[in-house]
Amino acid sequence: MARFELKLPKMGESVAEATITNWLKQVGDKIEADDAVLEIATDKVDSEVPSEVSGVLVEQLFAKDDLVQVGQTIAIIETDATAESTPAPVESVTIPVAVAEIEKSVEVAQAIVAPAVDFKGTEKFLSPLVKNIAKEEGVSVAELESIQGSGKEGRVTKEDILAYVAGRQKSPVVNPSTPTPTIVPSTQAVPVSVNGEDEIVEMDRMRKLISGYMTASLQTSAHVQSFVEVDVTHIVKWRDKVKSTFEKREGEKLTFTPIFMQAVAKALKDFPGMNISVDGNFIIKKKNINLGMATALPNGNLIVPVIKNADQLNLVGMAKAVNDLGNRAKNGKLKPDDTQGGTYTVTNIGSFGSVFGTPIINQPEVGILALGAIRKVPAVIETPEGDFIGIRQKMFLTHSYDHRVVDGALGGMFVKRVADYLEAFDVDTDI
Repeated sequence: MARFELKLPKMGESVAEATITNWLKQVGDKIEADDAVLEIATDKVDSEVPSEVSGVLVEQLFAKDDLVQVGQTIAIIETDATAESTPAPVESVTIPVAVAEIEKSVEVAQAIVAPAVDFKGTEKFLSPLVKNIAKEEGVSVAELESIQGSGKEGRVTKEDILAYVAGRQKSPVVNPSTPTPTIVPSTQAVPVSVNGEDEIVEMDRMRKLISGYMTASLQTSAHVQSFVEVDVTHIVKWRDKVKSTFEKREGEKLTFTPIFMQAVAKALKDFPGMNISVDGNFIIKKKNINLGMATALPNGNLIVPVIKNADQLNLVGMAKAVNDLGNRAKNGKLKPDDTQGGTYTVTNIGSFGSVFGTPIINQPEVGILALGAIRKVPAVIETPEGDFIGIRQKMFLTHSYDHRVVDGALGGMFVKRVADYLEAFDVDTDI
């Protein structure tokens, strides 16, 4: 018999640690190669760690809620040495459930730079993620020590400090020259059905995270919207003409999304002021154009996979990238790096029948574009012989942008440029 060390695998260049959320196999359980042994969570994704070998689980080196570093041994599996070959190192894990993308550099961006916090004055264990949030929010060591953590041995988790920050933001504003008051967040009591018939269900972890991200974005950015109506009749006719040929040749469907994403990428090159992020009082100008693609998951939650260097893709390449990320998102096959590094996000609300909407910015980006449903509508058509009424295929583009750094002129010109590219689409485009 041989003892195999199951290590926390690499999950992407920017992911250094994860929290154990559940052991799927217990000591004494028989395990087959590729069986999921435990579930872990980072600040961006929930994942399963599969076994690389077959055998029996003989040791669990960490407990639920423990924080583990990439490369650390988390379990021991006893194998039959004569039957097992040396396994190849695992470079990534599959992801059954994922959450909306927030770049690692800023969890909750602040308009006012908070003073540095020295954590040497506390004996309480604090993860790097909790420390980063504390620094961004200006949470003092005294405040951290007052937080009743929900993790193992009272450890402060990400959810604990975010709840504390949210509670503190609702408190009265005090003179910044006076010491920050100590506030202990209250634990929400489970609501009770008054009539005894209502069903009360606690949010799952993913929904709690999405809720936190969306609320934090509204508290961080000054949201404002611009709306543009676009005539996409030429695009609809062109797609109807080529979609069958494309599917036969490429083995996958051609949707409208890659056409829209390509137009957005072109507009971002024209207006680099939209391809930025905010960190406190600083603006970060992004070199690459990485488009986030908001994707609804089968369980009703949301994930934003990212098309890297989208401006360098032709239409076929864009179509393949859109289909690949969309399919892997829905089938739980995304890797952590697939949801990182976005510089601007697009959401297709028209796929659910919405004409237009006001999407929330994906922090720390400064803009998000919503694609409305394409509809047949009567429209005035201008010709050299005069104007007449005809049936056209039209849609609305909604651009939400951060008024802290993007004014109406830039926000409006950007979405108008996207519309111009769509209306000028070449019907003779070969794909």
